[in-house]
Amino acid sequence: MTTFEELEAWKAAREFRIFVSKLIVEFPAHEKFKLCDQFTRSVRSIGNNIAEGFGRYHFQENIQFCRQGRGSLHETLDHLIIALDEKYINNAKFEEAKLLFSKCLKILNGYINYLQKAKAQSSGTKNYLSDIDIEYNLRN
Repeated sequence: MTTFEELEAWKAAREFRIFVSKLIVEFPAHEKFKLCDQFTRSVRSIGNNIAEGFGRYHFQENIQFCRQGRGSLHETLDHLIIALDEKYINNAKFEEAKLLFSKCLKILNGYINYLQKAKAQSSGTKNYLSDIDIEYNLRN
């Protein structure tokens, strides 16, 4: 694997971001610089952190950035709940978003688990990722 764009975790984050971006276009104008801005920042942060962690070539740093991305993922879910409560989205859109959230969370957790196992297996001989090390399989 040579680029973060090949990571399933990043692809899922991208899919979630695109969905949310289309969703917030229909929010009321008075939310443009409030909830919409917060939504945009948190949903973009998910993929941004996955990409930045990938570029660090170090197990622990990659794990930490993925954890930050996971935090942003949960923040985005909270924004979705707010949008539902304020009636900016209906239950069907919320449930659709929640499915994408769950998919992204599952894949991201799988990637974090892979990185933790790879770090442990390196047993101090090296603590960085090579192109070969970055490949992961969610079935593990």
